[in-house]
Amino acid sequence: MRIVGIIPARYGSTRFPGKPLAELWGKPLIQHVWERARAGRLLDEVVVATDDERILRTVEGFGGKALLTSPEHTCGTERLAEAARLLKLADEDLVVNIQGDQPLVAPEALEELVRPLLLSSEIPMATLAVPFENPEDLKDPNRVKVVVDREGRALYFSRAPIPYFRPPGPAPRYLRHIGLYAYRREFLDLFVKLPPGELERAEKLEQLRALENGYPIAVSITPYECPEVDTPEDLERLKALS
Repeated sequence: MRIVGIIPARYGSTRFPGKPLAELWGKPLIQHVWERARAGRLLDEVVVATDDERILRTVEGFGGKALLTSPEHTCGTERLAEAARLLKLADEDLVVNIQGDQPLVAPEALEELVRPLLLSSEIPMATLAVPFENPEDLKDPNRVKVVVDREGRALYFSRAPIPYFRPPGPAPRYLRHIGLYAYRREFLDLFVKLPPGELERAEKLEQLRALENGYPIAVSITPYECPEVDTPEDLERLKALS
């Protein structure tokens, strides 16, 4: 069994065109992600899957491996599945979806992400969550919330604050979803063929497709924040940290 990290990276972001090539601390954003993914001991290989020759050349220029994939994909998971096919991964291999806009992703977080798949053959898919620190962030629909059962499996993901807290009593722990995923290769192929369900269409959250079709998602709670760069303003905030 191999564990392969794939970084989907498209050029045409609506809010930040050319984002993977944006400069951060002297390097393109995509290089930071690739280097941090490679820094750990978990992944046998790290590959960038892109729809753009400029990103392909940039990755190859800093010594990385990249694949040119279809520009017709509607989501990163479809690009991930195509890359897994191009790499000829076996059904039992694990595919780690590393977001191309998380330049501070921790190698330790990737290890926590994959662990449930190594411990149980019944888990087809896994993701991460981190406790909310600021209650005001619960109101932000772009900060996705997740609730889990006692076995650490997702019950639901939502843009709304879940669970609803009705006093009195102690407030529940709120968890923010981190958009990193690990799949069994065989399940990844199945996942992209499943039709979007009512909940996915309502929330615009692709991971709900698995839950709506009865497939469990393991959620590991991690202390590692993985800030995303969605806009040029996000990038400037990261630059200010140096």
